[in-house]
Amino acid sequence: MTTIRFLTGITPSGTPHLGNYAGMMRPAIAASRSKEVENFYFLADYHALIKCQDPERVQRSTLEIAASWLAAGLDPAHVTFYRQSDIPEIPELTWFLTCATGKGLLNRAHAYKAAQDKNQEAGRDSDDGVSAGLFMYPVLMGADILAFNAHKVPVGRDQIQHIEMARDMAASFNHLYGEFLTPPEAAVDDNVATLAGLAGRQTSKSYNNTIPLFTPPAQLKKLIGSIVTDSRAPGEPKDVEGSALFQMYQAFATEAETATMRQAFAEGISWGDAKQKLYECIDREIAPMRARYEHLMSHPAEVEAILQAGAERARAHTRPLLLQLRNAVGLRNLAALGQGATKTGKAEKTALPSFKQYREKDGLFYFKLSAANGQLLLQSTGFAQPREAGQWIARLQSEGQAALADLQAHLQALPEVQPDDIAAALQQLQDAATQD
Repeated sequence: MTTIRFLTGITPSGTPHLGNYAGMMRPAIAASRSKEVENFYFLADYHALIKCQDPERVQRSTLEIAASWLAAGLDPAHVTFYRQSDIPEIPELTWFLTCATGKGLLNRAHAYKAAQDKNQEAGRDSDDGVSAGLFMYPVLMGADILAFNAHKVPVGRDQIQHIEMARDMAASFNHLYGEFLTPPEAAVDDNVATLAGLAGRQTSKSYNNTIPLFTPPAQLKKLIGSIVTDSRAPGEPKDVEGSALFQMYQAFATEAETATMRQAFAEGISWGDAKQKLYECIDREIAPMRARYEHLMSHPAEVEAILQAGAERARAHTRPLLLQLRNAVGLRNLAALGQGATKTGKAEKTALPSFKQYREKDGLFYFKLSAANGQLLLQSTGFAQPREAGQWIARLQSEGQAALADLQAHLQALPEVQPDDIAAALQQLQDAATQD
């Protein structure tokens, strides 16, 4: 059984607002509860450095974003929640992909082209103010996804290009070195809510028209009171179409409450009464989360511990993959160089046994070792955490027979193959320098 992996990144570039919550966080957290999917959520702090060079702001925003997701209901026991910069395999994979990706592909990236167009319109050099980080952004994003061989990446339509570029990078790497990377697919939800801001236009921190997600009740009420409305007096019918106030109410109310508010607009509810109802509706949902958020913000060590635990779970996936990729690209133990060398000095390619880690319907994590011809050599029993399986894989790859003796004490059953065959397969892995 192949478990479907979803991966979602959140850039810590500011304080979360109601638009972030209704449009992305709430549906993503609801989706994360599915038992049919293995979910990865990460704080993309490397990406934040492209736009923000304020170290304190990056640190503060990372805490705010992490605390917001946890307070809003993301369960770190059910999903893998980690910080991008805690996974050293991601920048290493970024370099591997950089060396296999054509510059022409990056030239077509929307963000880069938009920056060039803006410069040309202003009469400046086309690359003025464009950092290498901005130009290489799609490669880092590709590494974020491919390091976990994620199958699906939930994105808005404006981000589809980045997923297509990640597919191209995976194809280029696989063409050069073998089938190691899984081409991802974009998961686009056209029903995601987009809220209007205080002045009617779409919520955006750059417009300074947002309502912070966990703002105190008094400030929340004040900001809702500042939402721009028209001059129609109490008793005059009011339109729901184009109304920022009604749109926000609809995003937090039940269907029955929305229908009642729609009728109230038609009957001429006063703007003051409508804003009061909006405040009560939003605060009803946010208030229970606010206490948890404030606790986490005042206890950052708790957030750090959660992220470190998530990083360990994440690296149970990335470490074994990067060991394979290092071997594939030629970053190998030199002691094995003479084995299998031809007269031309080139090493002959040898089909190797391979490990596969997966999750079954029982919720446990397993791994198996298969020969190049598909023969099953070693099958583990279930582990409660993916990092346990990943740690054994890493030990078997690096220690071979020495680790096998320890592993056998933890396994309840082995397939019907001879121990000598298993040891020989592990020795073959070592001889081919799968670990540097």
